[in-house]
Parts: sequence; C-alpha cells; structure tokens
Amino acid sequence: MEVNVSSCLSLLVYIFTFLLGLPANLLVLFVYVRKARKHGATPNVVYALNLCVANLALVSWMPIKVTEMVLRGWKLPAAVCPVYSFFLFSSLYGSSLLLTAVVVGRYLSIAYPITYKIYRRARTSCLVSAILWALVIVHLGLALIAEGGGQFVSFSELNASSCYENFTYEQLKFLVPLRLEMSLALFLVPLIVSAFCTLRCVVLVRRSCLSSVGKRRVLVVALSTLAVLVVCYGPYNISHVVGFVLYTNVEWRSEAMLTSSCNVFLEPVIMLMMSPWTPKDLVDRLCNRRGTKSSYRSWHQGNGKGSSRNLQGTAQGVTTKTRQERV
Repeated sequence: MEVNVSSCLSLLVYIFTFLLGLPANLLVLFVYVRKARKHGATPNVVYALNLCVANLALVSWMPIKVTEMVLRGWKLPAAVCPVYSFFLFSSLYGSSLLLTAVVVGRYLSIAYPITYKIYRRARTSCLVSAILWALVIVHLGLALIAEGGGQFVSFSELNASSCYENFTYEQLKFLVPLRLEMSLALFLVPLIVSAFCTLRCVVLVRRSCLSSVGKRRVLVVALSTLAVLVVCYGPYNISHVVGFVLYTNVEWRSEAMLTSSCNVFLEPVIMLMMSPWTPKDLVDRLCNRRGTKSSYRSWHQGNGKGSSRNLQGTAQGVTTKTRQERV
C-alpha cells in the first residue's frame, strides 16, 4: 500500500482532532447545560449549545473519515456517503455562522448596552439559530442534489472509490457556481461582518472605563473568535473560489479540510473563555469539590450587579470622549 506524507499528516490531524474535540465539546456541553438549568438560558448559552451540537456531529463522523483514509477508499455502503457528507459540511458552515452571531451579539452588548439588553432574549437567539441552520441546509441540499441520481460514491482513474469527490462536467456546471455562492454567502459575508464587529469592539473597549483585566478578557475572546474564522474556514472556502476560476474540483480540497476540522477543539476554548467559570472552578466542579458553589455565586454577585454598570460605563465613556473630541 502506497503511503505519502500528505495522507499521514491528514490521518494524524484527524485522529488528534477527534481525541481533543470529543472531550472538549462534552465539557462545554456540561458547563452550559448546568448554567442553563441553574440560571436560565441566555443568548451565549443558546449559541454555545448549537456550536457544541455542530462540533459533536462532526466529531462523531470523524472515525469514518479516518477509516476512509486508512483503507485508501470508500468501503462503506453507498447510502452512508450522502449522510456523512451532509453532517460534515453542515457542521462546518453552521459553526462559522454561529460564531458570527456570537461576535455580533458581543458587539451590540458593548456598543448599545441598554438597547441590546431589552432585546437580549434566549428565544430570539433560538430563532436566529434556526434561521442560520435553515440557510445551511438549503445550500447543502442543492449541493447534494447536484450529484444526480444518488451516485455519491464514484471511482477515480485508478479505480479507487471515493465519497463526493469525483464529478462529471455536467455536475460541475451546477456545483462549481453553487460552491462559489456558498463561500460568499456562508463565509465571506459573515467574515466581513465579524471583522467589522471585532474591530469596533476593540476600539470601544480600549476607550471604556473597564479595568485592564476586563479589557484584556474581552479583547482576547473577540480576537480569538476572528482568528478561528479565518484560520479554520478560510482555506476550504478559498478552494471554492479557485475551483470556480479553474472550473474544476481542486485537488487540494481535501487538505484544505484539515484546518476546518480543527474548529472542533478550538471553538470549545472560546466558549469556555466566554463562560463565567475559571479553570479552577471547572476542575472543582468536575471533581465535586466544596467551595465552588460559593465561588460561582460570588462571581455572579460581583459581576451580575456590575455588569449593567460596566456596560453603561463603556457607553458613557465613549460618549464623553467623543464630546470632548468635538469640543
């Protein structure tokens, strides 16, 4: 069996991603479900749970991807291929849109704290999540229909079977423009929105009256989210643009998927940074140690009362500075 460096690297990345992604997302699920039960659902809880479900869907199918690479071809029944492709791509695009929703919500809470607090409801976040998932499902449905006749498993020139990889010219005539539209609507536009909101957050937070620790925490979360969007989802969507220019299914599309799979262990880090618990609190909760309840309660008492004041202080600080600049 011929083994090249690219295949070995891809295999190691998928195994590493599975081993890190599964426990990380289960931890996020534990943290936010516990938070929702004790303190009610919030927009961050809704988006975090949706991201967790998307990542777990991708992680659960990752052993099949590893099996395909080890066996050098698709050996499973053909009926499994469209289901596998649907969960794989829906997880990637759904995660990028949900991360954008998190970034937009953070920007609104800083720029318009009082107005945003009025409309900050978990029900609204559920509606937004449902719309985003519907948008992804519609695009993927059209992409899977492009295969035509349900022949998702095809054979290459070397008689090696593959799942959703080899396409005829007639299929590419429909699939290539659709992929370009998906990369623009489901990645480029959300990326531009996220970049704008992140830069505005940086400016507003630096001008605010928050402590240096609070500023650092907000900036780290905002910039980390934007970095995940660019690094994880950029290469795969660039392959769609290149494929449209060359009007073909680019050969390095599989390698571009490697960075996209890394989101399953990078996004949980962002979600945990957004949670009120510190790493010590998480360890104490998992080990059922005493004192964590009082620590968590003290955090809410200190920050719950001061959260609205901090947000109002941010808006007032920016407004005051703006007036001074005008004068």
